[in-house]
Amino acid sequence: MTYFVTIDAETYEGAHESFSWDVPEGFNAAADLVGKHDDGERVALYQAAPDGDHDAYTFDEIDARSNAVANALESRGLEYGDRVAVVVPQKPANVLTHLACWKLGAVSLPLSVLFGTDALRYRLTDSEARIAVVDASQWETIREVAPDCPALEHVLVVDGEPEAERVGDAPVSRFSGIDWEETAYEVADTDVDTPAIVMYTSGSTGEPKGVLHTHGVWLGHCPAFSMYFERDVRDDAVYWTPADWAWIGALGDLVFPAWHYGQPVVGYPMGSFDPETAFELMAEFDVTGTFLPPTAIRMLMDVDDPTDRYELSIRAICSGGEPLTPEILEWADEELAGTAVNELYGQTEANLLVTNCREWFPARAGSMGKPVPGHDVAVLDSETGRRVETGEIGEIAVRRGDDPVIFEEYWNAPEKTEHVTLEDGPDGDDWHLTGDLAERDEDGYLWFKSRDDDLIITSGYRVGPREVEEAILEHPAVAQVGVVGIPDERRGEIIKAVVQPAETASTGDVLREEVRELVRDRLAEYEYPREIEFRDELPQTTTGKIRRTALKET
Repeated sequence: MTYFVTIDAETYEGAHESFSWDVPEGFNAAADLVGKHDDGERVALYQAAPDGDHDAYTFDEIDARSNAVANALESRGLEYGDRVAVVVPQKPANVLTHLACWKLGAVSLPLSVLFGTDALRYRLTDSEARIAVVDASQWETIREVAPDCPALEHVLVVDGEPEAERVGDAPVSRFSGIDWEETAYEVADTDVDTPAIVMYTSGSTGEPKGVLHTHGVWLGHCPAFSMYFERDVRDDAVYWTPADWAWIGALGDLVFPAWHYGQPVVGYPMGSFDPETAFELMAEFDVTGTFLPPTAIRMLMDVDDPTDRYELSIRAICSGGEPLTPEILEWADEELAGTAVNELYGQTEANLLVTNCREWFPARAGSMGKPVPGHDVAVLDSETGRRVETGEIGEIAVRRGDDPVIFEEYWNAPEKTEHVTLEDGPDGDDWHLTGDLAERDEDGYLWFKSRDDDLIITSGYRVGPREVEEAILEHPAVAQVGVVGIPDERRGEIIKAVVQPAETASTGDVLREEVRELVRDRLAEYEYPREIEFRDELPQTTTGKIRRTALKET
């Protein structure tokens, strides 16, 4: 089966009119990404390491090695539809496990190596993951949470020697101990609508939601990929992103669309973003296209004379999570020899709905761009479900239809799926409601206005305040807490916690640091509050709920 998402039109309007989803029957994401390329000897993955020990894997090698992983998972009892957690940074084991799951008909579960105990425990139990592939850096975390995860039956450790034979009731083995000679595997019967991956996303209230996508999800990203990389998907392209391979912004914006087109990506477990290392990687591997959060771009802007110091091949940068300011576009034009920086918009439930393409229309600083061919995007009145007039603010929505990028459902939460589904909307069809507010101008550009909830977006990460509040409340010195996002020049927003201390508690820097460490340990490195304010009491509604809006105003 050979299928490529193509946009042959010469104009943006022509692309919208001519585009259609024509996915063949029996579609399998893994077969599409690594099994279909005629020249399988092409490099699929340049794997870099901090010690300078670099490797390269061809599409044929990735295909064969993922077969070996599929055999290993199946030998451990994994069946069609079962879930496998992938807690691995930018290393081959990450993508090999995803591909193996899809070949087997199982569902993969990308999880960040930044997660603490509470965050990891919740996702493993909610998904009922049977197997976890875990980086050695997360060994202590998995050892602590495994006894609380009754469905977990096996743990495979990447790049490390397990310190115990079991965690909870689950036996432990080395990922490197897989029989890499077992490379024959018959791919399971799947199609574009078969469940493939669950990605957890934070909301303003309640627990994180598991977003279930099908095998067609990466195809759904390809039209936008073609647009924000200036329709320049060609044989000498190389792609890299510093974004965690646990997020749709890395896997969907860059890694898997690149593989759909048979183009190589660079993997590098960087940890905290370092702008000098980023330039070094892009120069060493002749990176032509990259996905960079706005925070990372601003850090790159602090590096003097990048084109004089590094031999760069970069042609286009895509970015999302917050509006791009004019100085970012000017910097790329002046300091990176005219490199295009294209803003994009999407969410875990429906990613890459809107973007820019300089070949088709000029970018406007602060605008997300225009709707991507293949996705019917509208701005609707949240109460009536009708389209709003040009220049009016409404909620971004996308028609479900046969669009493969839209999620199937929230895992174990049908009521939440129903809440974001508009049945019998415009033209009598079902639409997905994003919860994001925007307006469309007379030229068709979309301008983001705000979320319709309290979600915090910091350095590209989406953080639900409820999770952070619950973690902070575990500290005995905290009586009440409200968490909000406040503007920050570099990160877009930073997390602020307003704490009402317990009556006998002592406030000050010691308590601040204890609260930060508590959040780091239980949730994730990026979820800790950078600013903490103490107050005698917090503003509340008549029903006793903390008024987060009031916390932002003072």
